[in-house]
Amino acid sequence: MSRSLVITNARIVDPATDRDSPGAILVEDGRIAGLTNAGPQGIPDGAELHDARGLVVAPGLIDMRVFTGEPGHEYRETLQSAADAAAAGGVTSFVLMPDTTPVIDDGALVDFLLRRAGATASVNILPAAAITRGLRGEEITEFGLLQEAGAVALTDGRNSIQSAALLRAAFTYAANFDMPVIHHVAERTLVGEGVMNEGTLATVSGLKGIPIEAETIPLARDLQLAALTGVRYHAAQVSTGAAVELLAAAKRRSGTVSAGISINNLALNENDVAPYRTFFKLSPPLRSEDDRQAVIGGLKSGAIDTIHSAHDPQDSEVKRQPFAEASDGAVGLETMLAAALRLVHSGDVPLLTVLRAMTSRPAEILGLPSGRLAIGAPADLIILDPEFPWVVKDRDLRSRSRNTAFEGARMQGAVMHSFVAGKPVFSHAATREGATT
Repeated sequence: MSRSLVITNARIVDPATDRDSPGAILVEDGRIAGLTNAGPQGIPDGAELHDARGLVVAPGLIDMRVFTGEPGHEYRETLQSAADAAAAGGVTSFVLMPDTTPVIDDGALVDFLLRRAGATASVNILPAAAITRGLRGEEITEFGLLQEAGAVALTDGRNSIQSAALLRAAFTYAANFDMPVIHHVAERTLVGEGVMNEGTLATVSGLKGIPIEAETIPLARDLQLAALTGVRYHAAQVSTGAAVELLAAAKRRSGTVSAGISINNLALNENDVAPYRTFFKLSPPLRSEDDRQAVIGGLKSGAIDTIHSAHDPQDSEVKRQPFAEASDGAVGLETMLAAALRLVHSGDVPLLTVLRAMTSRPAEILGLPSGRLAIGAPADLIILDPEFPWVVKDRDLRSRSRNTAFEGARMQGAVMHSFVAGKPVFSHAATREGATT
């Protein structure tokens, strides 16, 4: 049995119950055992006391889209380094994409990852399994065996399945097992050789553009197939106002549809690409400011359910290339929350809405007991200072790769402490001297 933990003098923010009030939390045996609206009511003998000093105590974040290099490309990222980065960013659970070598398309590989994560990682790593063998979009994997092994969802990661017939079969099969399908929407022939958002800026820059229809055409298809099959469908990441309209309409007809958005598409736009900065080469691409404002509106209205980091570590060799030849992707586990708080500080989105998209809503979609502050829930918690100023420096990142889209960015808001099952997994340097824990 682990030592009890009492967090006092907290501003408890729980999006699952719309709570934002002072209080205290008691943790016993890795779970929340007590919640009060004032000070603690009886402290167990030998309990560890932690004074939150009026800071926000919230559920640990759940990131639904994280890539690593393990197995196969550990020089980019290991499960341990990704977990360390996650803990520093307040992410206590993340969904691991199957884009590895070998691809996670077999139950034995899911079991290996769970064992490996349990031995090396400080946070909860939740493997997602491939929809199709080898991510080739040709043959469906054994969903039942993958679920039995511990896969929490099905996805082809970076790849978008182009065959409507195969996707219909996959949706039907997944619905039988009540497994969520997380699908990246990209029409391959419309993406073509595009490398950034289609528009005036792409033309002026001499770069090939990706039209919004490359996202909306497969999304419209997916939503119709989801309605037909009853599958728990999650559009992996959307980036356009037109996609928000499609999702809003679909949600009026179905309660099994959800969608996510990368923090990059919420916080940045196509102007950040200039002058040919390859750390801003992403999939989907950064869109126009009008689209960014539209997806912010979609987050507020509920058309968009979740915010994720799209953490995708890439080594310098594949990023230090001409823009059109560089690989897509940016790391983001350590900056996701701080970048999302920009929307709070600007008055665009309430704190509860931002946190809901990274805690209780992902938990609901994945069927997890975490993501909330309630008696009996796992004590996966963060203590957040929403006003703490800092500057992103790539040399300070815990990820093995440094391809951040926020290098040099001034942030307001940082995680001071992260706990997984009541155990501390991260403490900010600013708290290490004179700490009360």
